[in-house]
Amino acid sequence: MREPTPHALGGLPTARPEEVGLSRTGLRRLAEAMEREIAAGKAPGVSMLIARHGKIGLAQTLGDLRPNGPPMPLDAIFRIYSMTKPVVSVAAMMLVEEGRLQIAEPVAKFLPAFAQMRVGVENGDRLDLVPASRPITIQDLMRHTSGLTYGFTGLGQVQKLTLAADVMNPDRSAAANIDALARLPLQHQPGAVWEYSLSTDVLGRVVEIVAGAKLSEVLKEKILRPLVMDDTDFHTPSSKLARRAELFSPDFFRAAGINANDFTAPPAFESGGGGLLSTLADYARFLAMLSGGGALDGARILGPRTIQFMASDHLGPGVVKNHALLAPGHGFGLGFAVRTDPGLAPTAGSPGEYFWGGVAGTAFWISPRDSLFAILMVQAPEYRDYFRTLFRNLVNAAIL
Repeated sequence: MREPTPHALGGLPTARPEEVGLSRTGLRRLAEAMEREIAAGKAPGVSMLIARHGKIGLAQTLGDLRPNGPPMPLDAIFRIYSMTKPVVSVAAMMLVEEGRLQIAEPVAKFLPAFAQMRVGVENGDRLDLVPASRPITIQDLMRHTSGLTYGFTGLGQVQKLTLAADVMNPDRSAAANIDALARLPLQHQPGAVWEYSLSTDVLGRVVEIVAGAKLSEVLKEKILRPLVMDDTDFHTPSSKLARRAELFSPDFFRAAGINANDFTAPPAFESGGGGLLSTLADYARFLAMLSGGGALDGARILGPRTIQFMASDHLGPGVVKNHALLAPGHGFGLGFAVRTDPGLAPTAGSPGEYFWGGVAGTAFWISPRDSLFAILMVQAPEYRDYFRTLFRNLVNAAIL
């Protein structure tokens, strides 16, 4: 097994697995399982990282960067899609800590087009529109209770309207896309239902307005440069394309109506919900900051109490949560899913864990109780749930 090197992992400290309470036998089983799935054709290759007690105990790549491509390097660049959401949520909470934003504020304060929202109620083949019972708040955006939806996550009439409106068009500005979204009806009443949605794209636009700059500039100033996340951006420049892992099955995205943009040039629309590309080392630095109480290598991003607040369940008993993307035993905080129960879920874990993933298969979680964070990088959308569950099961089995 390859021992991680600090230079290849963004300067984060490393240790032998047993020094941080990881079983070498368990990690070998993890590698063998991933090699088996790669050989079965489920993905060209994977990258994995596990850290405990502030030190990386495993950083390993298996397989190839792309089909019939070179071996997977440790500095491979991946489309992380919805793993963008936690980064944008952190930027929003930095504005909260600066006194420039409050999560109880209505979205319409910053985006007046959201002032008079209507909710679509299906009545047979007819879609009736009723007034929203209350304004959408910034907290609703961060915890996905805004009433918004995605166009590709269901066959409801509002979802079909959302898909048809092309509100994630990479060739339109964020302002144009979000204005188009505001003209559509909501899927649910604000605050009533957890519905995974375009909420974080709206949040990204709010961040732009409050900070007075494009989202990419805000993220670079507040997060990416201070944390030295040099390979994380909304596109991959030509000088780095040789390191990029390509989608194993772009047809999956096209069939679902999901943007499979090649991201080789800066997009007009910088999607706060799913536009970033990143590397194992870069995202590890982001997670090391979160798990370290908001600071890394002298760069203070957030206060520890703010991170605890973000990683707490913000749904409570009154919100409907019967959604396929939110497993039993979980709630949702400000940018992350949060484990609330040791049982019920499809994998082992500890209450207080917070996590999320991207539609191409990338995933992470942070477990404060186990002093652990782990990252899986893969570009195989059809098998994303399978890989995530396999990874989590085997990492948990390797914890001593």
